[in-house]
Amino acid sequence: MSKFKYVGEYEVRASKKMLYPYLSTASGLAQWFADNVNIDEDKNFTFYWDGEESRAQMTSHRTNSQVRFDFISDDEDPSYLEFKLDMNELTQEVFIRVTDYSDMDDEQELKDLWESLIHSLRELVGG
Repeated sequence: MSKFKYVGEYEVRASKKMLYPYLSTASGLAQWFADNVNIDEDKNFTFYWDGEESRAQMTSHRTNSQVRFDFISDDEDPSYLEFKLDMNELTQEVFIRVTDYSDMDDEQELKDLWESLIHSLRELVGG
């Protein structure tokens, strides 16, 4: 099955420093992104959604800037998820750029899903 790459950009009224832990830690991600998130001694993340689990490794991160998770699978073309924090220097607005590379290929469904998830994150951070 071929993968689909969804990229969305969302304004969040919070500092990059405040947002980063919600994007990069198991406890932060569990508050808005998944039903639960665990991390093991090998630093592999396990995400739980509706009784299903997916394992991923954080393959890239820059503090207060970006984080990428590559999902562990036997697939030759594994799924990944990347969050980048950008700030408009002129307006001081902070944006999260989400790149979701996965089997889910309905762009409207992905857009709705991410808008809902980012809404939950905004409620958490007050932004």
